[in-house]
Amino acid sequence: MEASLVDQGRERVGHVNKVGYVRRVIAKKRKPYRRVKRPVLTVPKALRELFDSCRETFRGPAGTVPSPQHVQKMCNILDNMKPEDVGLSRDLQFFKPGNIIKQNQRVTYTTVYKCDDFSLCIFFLPERGVIPLHNHPGMTVFSKLLLGVMHIKSYDWVDPESSDNTLQQPSKLRLAKLKADKVFTAPCDTSVLYPTTGGNIHEFTAITPCAVLDVIGPPYSKEDGRDCSYYRDHPYASFPNERMGEVKEEKDSYAWLEVIEMPENSQMDGIEYLGPPITETTF
Repeated sequence: MEASLVDQGRERVGHVNKVGYVRRVIAKKRKPYRRVKRPVLTVPKALRELFDSCRETFRGPAGTVPSPQHVQKMCNILDNMKPEDVGLSRDLQFFKPGNIIKQNQRVTYTTVYKCDDFSLCIFFLPERGVIPLHNHPGMTVFSKLLLGVMHIKSYDWVDPESSDNTLQQPSKLRLAKLKADKVFTAPCDTSVLYPTTGGNIHEFTAITPCAVLDVIGPPYSKEDGRDCSYYRDHPYASFPNERMGEVKEEKDSYAWLEVIEMPENSQMDGIEYLGPPITETTF
């Protein structure tokens, strides 16, 4: 019995040695592991400054209008921003194969960064693409045209706090004053709209393929009463109002806005943001 135990022990030792030998041979044949370094997108100075300025500008309660100093600082940063600062090339292509904004696509957008206080978004409009007339309730919005030629029309309510300028028609209409109706060509100055002034209700129409960077604070939020509404504008003369005597001399500067359902052609496609990444821990 003792001899058999010894033999069994020898067999086990031999088996272990054999397995160890096989493993060593296999290990020698394997190629050494090499760690592949992935390219790191550095964040341009302008984008870092924009992010820092947004955190400072929109740190108050939701709906707080930024101070003139904060607005000026934000505009200075955006005025000097280039398409490359957000990973966009001059042909409306992100710096990654296979993600080209084609001219025959409908309006698309990508989110650079979003939090409860503000959001950074880029909108891509093909030639003749339209973002219909819509509002920004309780928001301050900075718009920077990065590429292209775009027509912008915008309105403000004549009296945003009162319903006296509302007509009871088959559809409810409200009187608004035209703030802008002009063509912008990149590069151009940043435009700013406020909760009740500056052209809070606006429409974009691309004359050529366009890319526009929007800084929105605070972002849209249906839960917080900041849902987007769409409008159709009617000439003032279409529904004259005798109570608005002061309008008669410059009626072309006024229009009646009708709330409508979201137009079918206003739906946008979201695409992945492939520019320099921004997170709370980026800087």
